[in-house]
Parts: sequence; C-alpha cells; structure tokens
Amino acid sequence: MKTLGLLGGMSWESTLVYYRLINQGVAERCGGLHSAPLRMASLDFADVAALQRAGDWAGAAAMLGQAGAGLREAGAQSLVIATNTMHKVADVVVQTSGLPLLHIGDATGQALRAAGCRRTGLLGTRFTMEDDFLREHLAQHHGVMTEVPSLEDRDEVHRVIFEELCRGIIRPASRERFARIIERLAQRGCDSVVLGCTEISLLIDPAAPGWPVPLFDTTALHAEAAVQWMLCDD
Repeated sequence: MKTLGLLGGMSWESTLVYYRLINQGVAERCGGLHSAPLRMASLDFADVAALQRAGDWAGAAAMLGQAGAGLREAGAQSLVIATNTMHKVADVVVQTSGLPLLHIGDATGQALRAAGCRRTGLLGTRFTMEDDFLREHLAQHHGVMTEVPSLEDRDEVHRVIFEELCRGIIRPASRERFARIIERLAQRGCDSVVLGCTEISLLIDPAAPGWPVPLFDTTALHAEAAVQWMLCDD
C-alpha cells in the first residue's frame, strides 16, 4: 500500500471527514485491522484564511508547498490538498513539494462524466465560484461546463461556509437556503450540482431524496480517489 500525504486543517472539520473516509475505504477493501498509511500536515486555517482575504496567494502557495515538502521528507509518495479553494495554487504546491497531486477536479470531473453530466452548478467559497481554477479544470480536462449562483446566493454560500461550517455550526435554516440555491441552479438548466467546498457535505446530504438534480460531494469523491491510488500498484 502506498503512503499518502494529506494537507489538511482547511478547515479541520472537513479534514476529519477525509481521515475517516480514507481509513474506512482502506478497511473495507483490505479487511481486518488495515488502515491508511498517511502523512498529514494540519495547517492553522486562520493563517491561510488571512492570506486568502488579502489576496496573497503566493504566500498561501508557499505555506502549503513547504508543508507538502515536509510530507515528502516524511515518506509521502503523493499529495492530497483537502480543500477545493487551495487548488487555486495547486501547480506551485506540486513544484515546491516535489510530489504528484491527486487533483480534486479530476475526482469530481470523472464522476460527473461517468454520470453523463455536462452542465453542473458549482457551490463553494467565493474564491472557488468566482475564480476560474476549478471551472477551467473541469472544462478542459473533463468537458464539463459550470454555472455559479447569483451574486446574492454566492455571498450567502460563502458566509455559511466560513461563519458556520468551518466552525462546526450546522443550522437547519442554512440547509433550507442551500436547498433553494440548488433549486435555482436546476431551474437554470444545470443537470447536476457540485458541492465544491469540502465542508458543504456537513450541511447537505447528497444521498437524501428530493434533490432536483444529482449532487456530487467533492470530499467523498476525493477521498475515494485517494483510496484507489493507495491500493493500486500502477
């Protein structure tokens, strides 16, 4: 089994989900007492978020890249960035860390394409929804076009992520607001919606009945891709 490096803490709420899903996946496939050989760096999200707000993406890239290099020195053979937003600096992290990356956009794009989805709605932080790093990755590598919510809805999604979900706060009223945002994306012609922030699945259950279109949880898809990589000889 190969050793995976996990860049987490952004936020730790979703990193906890990654840790659980990856270990569960390994245990289900290997049986017995097997668990995942991980090397993990859990960053202080307050520092990362401050760099995001300041637009200092070079500083954020350096922080993650240095942490990734430490994981390589500790024996990691590949890297997972346990957040959608910080894939904005994925190329620099790969260069600095010296490790190949399991990209969250590939895990998501492969699932969308397998399901026949071609026009998906994207929920995430303001950076993920409004910048082009994930949307272009899905389009260029997987042929999937993306739609984002209205400005008012984007503001609300971003607020809930940072003020509630990253702090472990789950409010039914926020779940209802997200449901309405998903409905509006479906009405605009989206054939699916990507939960493109690793905390959103703490609030929204993609498997629950009644959604107007299929929901794709990037956290679960990314964790599954990590398990497949760890157990694959190639």
